Amino acid sequence: MNAQGGDDDDTLIAQALGGDNAAFSTLMSRHKDPLYRFVRRYVGDADESFDLVQETFVASWSALISFERGRSFPVWLRRIALNKCRDWSRRRHVRRFFFGARPIEAADKMPAAPVEDGPHQARLAALDAAIAALPQALKEPLLLTAFDDMPQAEAGALLGITAKAVETRVYRAKQALRDALKGLE
Repeated sequence: MNAQGGDDDDTLIAQALGGDNAAFSTLMSRHKDPLYRFVRRYVGDADESFDLVQETFVASWSALISFERGRSFPVWLRRIALNKCRDWSRRRHVRRFFFGARPIEAADKMPAAPVEDGPHQARLAALDAAIAALPQALKEPLLLTAFDDMPQAEAGALLGITAKAVETRVYRAKQALRDALKGLE
């Protein structure tokens, strides 16, 4: 039994597959916040993140019949969200090519929006931008392990790489973030 919603994920999935829409709503409520945080860190934009989380839940509803019992539902959702984020990133690159949109890397050259919460908010915004600018191969293992507390072996299985590769990529991602954020200290 889980605190939120009462039933465990497997029970709610079985109920949802049986036609109980409230069970799937409970699953969404239970997992939307951590999923949003994961997507937000990946794309670096709150509005886009909200849309991608919605797309993830729509896709998960459609694919729920293929969910393998015994697997971790949050990991399965992360896999769908990761694919949605990758699709978003590809579409963004195509749009930038055709329409000349400024890349996210140019954000530091744009005038800063007024910051109400002072230096902490500015640091968080810079961190978000730096994470969003990381190459996909470094960003994904970092988000899964450092921010979502997923074990390296599990993150490796989700990404199709070894746990050692995850460890190496997380190390490189942290180095890249340190370099990107050096001037903010």
